[in-house]
Amino acid sequence: MVDAFQRLPGGQRTPPGLERRILRLLPKALWQGSLLLMLPSLLVRLLGADLAAETFALNTVDHWVLGLLFLHWNGVLTVAIGAFIVMVMKGPAYVADAYPMDRRAAHGPDHPPH
Repeated sequence: MVDAFQRLPGGQRTPPGLERRILRLLPKALWQGSLLLMLPSLLVRLLGADLAAETFALNTVDHWVLGLLFLHWNGVLTVAIGAFIVMVMKGPAYVADAYPMDRRAAHGPDHPPH
């Protein structure tokens, strides 16, 4: 099983790029964005004394905030997955199956070998 993961000889790793900076900034973006999105719900409770008695207004604001929070978390997760995939793809290259290729398959069905 050890031979299955051999690196290609002379394979070079691509230097890290924007994906590393994105991955480093994502926790900060997650927390700051979440706190910013929770601000309307907090402001309605603190500033709207007469509005606080109306549960319908509170529930409406809370539902909007929760929806935006889930959208924000989903976006951060999507960006994290994309940056992680780019980081993995820039890693070292490994040897694939070393099976000899059939000549007919190399040319494809539309182009017969000469």
